[in-house]
Amino acid sequence: MDLASISLTLGVVLLALLASGLWVALALMVAGLLAIFLMVSVPPGAVMATTVWGSINSWDLAALPMFIWMGEILFRTRLAEDMFAGLAPWMRRLPGRLLHVNILGCAIFAAVSGSSAATTATIGRMSLPELRKRGYDERMAIGSLAGSGTLGLLIPPSIILIVYGAATEQSIARLFIAGVVPGMMLAALFMGYTAIWALINRDRMPEPDPRVPILERIWQTRRLFPILGLIAGVIGSIYGGFASPTEAAVVGVALSLALSWLTGTLSRETFLEALRNASRTSCMIVLILAGASVLTVAMGYTGIPRALAQFIAEQGFSPFALLAALTLFFVVLGCFLDGISIVVLTASVILPMIEAAGLDIIWFGIYLVLVVEMSQITPPVGFNLFVLQGLTGHNILKVAAMTLPFFLMMIVAVVLIVLFPQLALWLPQTMLAR
Repeated sequence: MDLASISLTLGVVLLALLASGLWVALALMVAGLLAIFLMVSVPPGAVMATTVWGSINSWDLAALPMFIWMGEILFRTRLAEDMFAGLAPWMRRLPGRLLHVNILGCAIFAAVSGSSAATTATIGRMSLPELRKRGYDERMAIGSLAGSGTLGLLIPPSIILIVYGAATEQSIARLFIAGVVPGMMLAALFMGYTAIWALINRDRMPEPDPRVPILERIWQTRRLFPILGLIAGVIGSIYGGFASPTEAAVVGVALSLALSWLTGTLSRETFLEALRNASRTSCMIVLILAGASVLTVAMGYTGIPRALAQFIAEQGFSPFALLAALTLFFVVLGCFLDGISIVVLTASVILPMIEAAGLDIIWFGIYLVLVVEMSQITPPVGFNLFVLQGLTGHNILKVAAMTLPFFLMMIVAVVLIVLFPQLALWLPQTMLAR
């Protein structure tokens, strides 16, 4: 069979398997084994065994279950409630007032969670009833929460950046550092849109809360200290050069257990439930990575990545044209697959094209996460939409419509990071040059 026939066959088989409801990991493995069987005479079983073991036998991947476990522990504490109480008094003068607590709360919790769905669920469970009780516009309350919840994918420690680093053999610490400025930029875009909306729609904003004395505001700020200390312990240990991402994940688990114990939320039941959920999620991600590794090796045998890279080079596509096409491709793919599946499914095919176009692999990881963030709020497979559907009882399409303005802000963020690559590269270049 020629290369075009192989590509078409693999594409049809993979889409058919995914459409049938088969697990993503198993669909990737089956497609990979089929490609090996068609292209080479080596035993597919032996190739799969060595490839799967090599893909999961990685020290960097040890950070994955630890960060997931940390997020599960914090999900069961009063951390979100304390954040709301600490941030709310300072938002009174900003246009949009407490709507900004959604955005800032998600940004702060993202720095200790690493999961978009966990960030959305934790902040939403606390903020939505408060905003509803105070008379805030429901569309903006839900939309800002859905959009801001995606910050859990970008602001380190990000689970999806760990997956990308493992799949592309890039430095996870470097990826973490590169995600800081784009994450802050995206949060600023969300806050800017919220402020403009509040100024234009004054009639849809509730009456401001009574003025809080400055000393009372300072006193309430003390409730932010636990989470700020946790962020400093985890992220500061990485950026300060005291710990690798894996070691920092262990520090995070220890600090989150201590925080849970001090706040009285640590019990045998919550400990075991957090451990079970973290184990389940970690196994799912590692299995997807194993399946993707089989497909990656198979793609190498077929020569499809090399052929695509050569095709791009011969066509003379500009980097902007390539990125525009990839953005559209990832947004469409995100309507049907979760973010982690998108990253591991496309890495082996896309990276040769990116290298041929002369783009930085670290920068592309941040770009990819920004685009994948959009998939969290696009139906029918938008995890944040499912979370908010459960919290609010609204139809998933209605929730998606509420989120549309924040989806557009993500497009603005992608345009900015493409036009100004140093938004992602300046901080790691500066810190590693010391």
